[in-house]
Amino acid sequence: MALREELREQGTWLFKWRGYFPFVLVVFFAWALVEYEPFSRRERLDEIAAVLCLLVSAFGMFLRAVTLGYAPRGTSGRNTRRQIATELSTTGMYSVVRHPLYLGNFFLGLGVVLFLNHLWFAVVYCLGFALFYERIMATEETFLRESFGAPYEEWAGRTPAFFPRFSGWRGPELPFSMRSVLRREHHGLVEVVAIFFVLRVATDFVSRERFVLRPGWIAFLVVGLVAWITLRFLKKRTGVLDVEGR
Repeated sequence: MALREELREQGTWLFKWRGYFPFVLVVFFAWALVEYEPFSRRERLDEIAAVLCLLVSAFGMFLRAVTLGYAPRGTSGRNTRRQIATELSTTGMYSVVRHPLYLGNFFLGLGVVLFLNHLWFAVVYCLGFALFYERIMATEETFLRESFGAPYEEWAGRTPAFFPRFSGWRGPELPFSMRSVLRREHHGLVEVVAIFFVLRVATDFVSRERFVLRPGWIAFLVVGLVAWITLRFLKKRTGVLDVEGR
């Protein structure tokens, strides 16, 4: 099998299972957790550092929200069975980077990794992300090239794959829809909330050798769970979050 076909086959398989990428890092995660050291022995500074890590992940969520809020139906989905693209998105975030959702995913995971304050885990994460998503992005681009031909080639020629070039910004064709974002991303929201809460409890246990339930983090978890339950109800039981053409 030629290298190009082999890489495409790998990318197709990884695309299907891309949601399980974090589980590949479980061993490294456990290693970093066992060796965890607080950012600072001063609790206030340590808590500020933890919040900054949360903000890194929040930035990833922001990138995903800005991308999905302008995306038409049939694009930028979470589908895993096969590639789907009813049209080629070239405006908004797609005018500055070809894979804005994966860029958002990178920052989402990076915030979690940084929380553990372990240099080598951060290095492993970055290398693993590059190897994993490089093949997925190549496979997606092959699909888009075959589906859209010259328009894709023109867009890809002026738009970076992963590192944004904001000078190329073109305004979105559709208005921003927060309802579309909430409908698509409510699962991701509660996952981030739950992960950071568990991380805070786990790192406190490792560093203090006892369970600590901080009121601020409990409130953070409760608000996240309430938001998720509410959004899930609205999506499943009502049409509040539906948007025509999204």
